Amino acid sequence: MKLQVTQENLNKALISVSRIASSRSTLPILANVLIKTSNNLLSISATNLSLAITHSIGAKISQDGSITVPARLMQDYISSLPGGIIELEVENNKLKIKAKNYTSTINGISADDYPEMPLIEKPSKFTIQSNSLKEALSEVVLVASNDETRPILTGVLFDSNQNGFLIAATDSYRLAEKKLTSLKKEFKLLIPASSIQDLLRILPDENTTINVDYDDNQIKFNVNEIQLLTRLLSGQYPDYQALIPKKFEIKAKINKQSMVSIVKIANLFARETAGSIKINVKANLIEINSIASQIGENNSSTEAETEGEGEITLNAKYLLDALNVIDSNEIDFSFNGKLDPILVTPSNKKDYLHIIMPLKS
Repeated sequence: MKLQVTQENLNKALISVSRIASSRSTLPILANVLIKTSNNLLSISATNLSLAITHSIGAKISQDGSITVPARLMQDYISSLPGGIIELEVENNKLKIKAKNYTSTINGISADDYPEMPLIEKPSKFTIQSNSLKEALSEVVLVASNDETRPILTGVLFDSNQNGFLIAATDSYRLAEKKLTSLKKEFKLLIPASSIQDLLRILPDENTTINVDYDDNQIKFNVNEIQLLTRLLSGQYPDYQALIPKKFEIKAKINKQSMVSIVKIANLFARETAGSIKINVKANLIEINSIASQIGENNSSTEAETEGEGEITLNAKYLLDALNVIDSNEIDFSFNGKLDPILVTPSNKKDYLHIIMPLKS
C-alpha cells in the first residue's frame, strides 16, 4: 500500500472510528484500526465485534493494500502532526509515515487477521433526516438502562407501525418516547444504547439524509462518508404504552427555566436521600421541598398554571434529565397521585413524552 492523504482528513477519520477499538479485548488485534484502500478511497475501520465503524476519505493512491495498527498510537500521532500532505506506505507489516519534518514507522498486524466487517446481504431500507434523528435519540437514549442483567432494557426501540414511527427507551424507573414522521415500512428494531451513543457522535450538525439498512440481526447507518453497523438486541420489548395513564387529575404548566432552577436548588439538599424531592401542586403554584438532616432544609416555589392539587416525590436527577432534553420554554406536568407516574411533556408540541416513576415518601 502506498498513498498520499491530507492530515486533516486522516485525523478526522481516526477520531470517528478509533474510540471503539478496545485494548481490553481478549483479541489484541481489536485494539487496532484497519487501514485499507479500495475503489480509489482510503477507509479507516474499527470494530469491537458488536459494533463496526468505517470512515472513507479521498486519497491519492499509488498502490492498493491494507494493514492494521494500534488505534490509540495512530490517532495520537496523526493528530500531533501539522496540517498538509502525509505519505503512507506499507512494507512487511510496518506502516511508514512521512510528513513535513517527520518520519516514523509503526509496527502493524496483517489485515488478514482482522475480523471481517459484517455485511447485510439482503437489507430492508429506510431513510430519515439526520436532524430529526439526532434530536430524537438525544431525548431518548439517556433513560436506557445500564443493567446488563436486563439486556432488553439496555436498548433503544425503533418502532414503525401504522400509527407512526416511535423511538423509545426505558430503564423501568423512567421512560422516554419520541414520535417522528411516519415511514412506509413496519418494523421493530432494538439497538444497543451504547451504539446509539456512538451514532450520535458521528451525526453531522448540518441536516442530511441518512440511509439505513437492516435485517433481523444488524442495522447499518450510512452517514455521509461514515458507516456504522451494529448488532441488534433480541427479545420482546415491554409493552410500555400500556403503562402510560390516559387521563390525569393533576396538571401544571410551568416555565421550564424556573422549574430547572428550583429543582437544582432542591437537589443540593437531597443528596442524603438519594435525590428525593417532594413536589406539591397547589392553586397557581408549585412548591418543592427537600431535607438533609446534616445540612438543613429547602423550600422553593414558582408560579404555574394548575388544575387540581396533589403531591408526588421524585428523583431530582431524573427530573432534571427530562427538563434538560426538552426543547420548550414551557413544560406540562401531569399525574394522578403520589403513587402514580408523572408525565412530563413540552407544552408547545406533543411529539415527546417523558415518564418518571415516583419514589415512596
